[in-house]
Amino acid sequence: MEPTVVKLKPIEATPETFKDFGQVVQASPDGDQFGPHDAQLDLSQGTPRFYIMHLQDRDLKFSKITHHASVTQCLGSISGDVWYLGVAKASIVDPNADEKKGENVLQSNSGHLFKPPAVDSVRVFKISGPKFLKLNRGTWHAGPLFKPNSMDFYNLELSNTNVVDHTSHDFEKENATVFVINES
Repeated sequence: MEPTVVKLKPIEATPETFKDFGQVVQASPDGDQFGPHDAQLDLSQGTPRFYIMHLQDRDLKFSKITHHASVTQCLGSISGDVWYLGVAKASIVDPNADEKKGENVLQSNSGHLFKPPAVDSVRVFKISGPKFLKLNRGTWHAGPLFKPNSMDFYNLELSNTNVVDHTSHDFEKENATVFVINES
């Protein structure tokens, strides 16, 4: 059976449009004091890792989405070129809440409880120019995705995030759905 193709129109990432998923951080004058316009980070669960990530062949489509339950994550294009990120709101379940006994609550390999994201909860953001995204703890994300053959991104997470805090959902396998970014 062929998967359903869901076409998503990208939303320009601004502090207002992205607030349910994290922050859009833009340039501020040197000497400004720390405030709400700065990335509100949680790197308390391990050793921070700030590195440049080289990515190739990331077409404007996806079926898998990931979240990190123990850390905020920052992503930005080194060149400032346009890129895209598929997202869904964090769905980590409090182990002490009644919700944990509810329907469709799963336990990750790292031990936390979560609800898989719904197909209709997925959004795509377009990131243009010199800014970066700070993802809230648990925000589901797919990408970075882009049109050129390759791009470089800076990434701030924990040194072991992709080993011990990497929970994924496969929409094609679980929901017979794939997402395509539709710019027209």
